[in-house]
Amino acid sequence: MLAADSMRIIDAARKDGWVLEPEALRLLGAAGVPVPRFAWSRTREEALAAAAQIGFPVVAKVVSAQVMHKSEVRGVQPGIADPGELSRAWDQFSRLPGFAGVLVAEMLAGHELIVGAKIDFQFGPVILMGIGGTAVEVYKDTVTRMAPLAARDVPAMIECLRGGRLLTGHRGGEALDVAKLTELVLAFSALVMTIGERIDSIDLNPVFCSSERCVVADARIVLPSGT
Repeated sequence: MLAADSMRIIDAARKDGWVLEPEALRLLGAAGVPVPRFAWSRTREEALAAAAQIGFPVVAKVVSAQVMHKSEVRGVQPGIADPGELSRAWDQFSRLPGFAGVLVAEMLAGHELIVGAKIDFQFGPVILMGIGGTAVEVYKDTVTRMAPLAARDVPAMIECLRGGRLLTGHRGGEALDVAKLTELVLAFSALVMTIGERIDSIDLNPVFCSSERCVVADARIVLPSGT
């Protein structure tokens, strides 16, 4: 059963048609999907305090109901090393339409994956996994499975990817922790099965996976039109 707080997040987002990223991360975290340390800062002072607590370097992202694709408006700045850089990012983001603050989050590293879900009109909830990051539309290296997923499905999905060997230590490269990725994907699958009728799609891209952890770096939850 979906927690009352998570239902409130989705209901509050219906007017915009999608869930703002800080709220999407909060919903995912409550469902057991690993998310970074982050804070939604409504003032410059809150942003600076959050960065000090998280620890530099941090990533800063604009929060705005009018900016779904943040990279297209330069609404994301990774690797911010000090308060001065963060303050300048705040100034830049504050000029964007619908500005509602800044998401300050820890920097992550590792292989970049995409994990997503779509509610298919015929098959119901479908889970996608593949090579992610900004090149996801170039490589188009993804695989899908009907939800809910079982633990055995995640290693099988990795094997189906053309770039799957890059994730498992090809030529001495760092291998991701398949068990950690499996935990993330299964928690995500369970969430999708719970909220399926309330959403149109969810994209987690990138999900950073290393030999130590797998964590969602960016999340987008789109709601059905006309709801």
